[in-house]
Amino acid sequence: MACSIDFIEFICDTLAPLGQVRYRKMMGEYVVYVNEKCIITACDNTAYVKRLPCIAELMADAEVGVPYKGAKEAYVLELSDSSKARKVVLVLWGNLPFPKDRKS
Repeated sequence: MACSIDFIEFICDTLAPLGQVRYRKMMGEYVVYVNEKCIITACDNTAYVKRLPCIAELMADAEVGVPYKGAKEAYVLELSDSSKARKVVLVLWGNLPFPKDRKS
């Protein structure tokens, strides 16, 4: 089951105080960018973030799952606690690189 556009817009609305938030459909699911960094993979109306040491303490009680077949295990970002979700995204944003420029 693919993500609903309502769920994607809910993610974007939740993260809007952090700056520019946009999404992109990829292979039937979505990725969400915050200030031009890919932060969230959304699959089956679930938001996933990379399992990085920088957020391990914040996500200690979070569920983990695999967003799609062949993907690495990721944390499930609980969006009902918007303050915590934004804090996790801010920490991730500071530790993830900008996407590399594609040459045409």
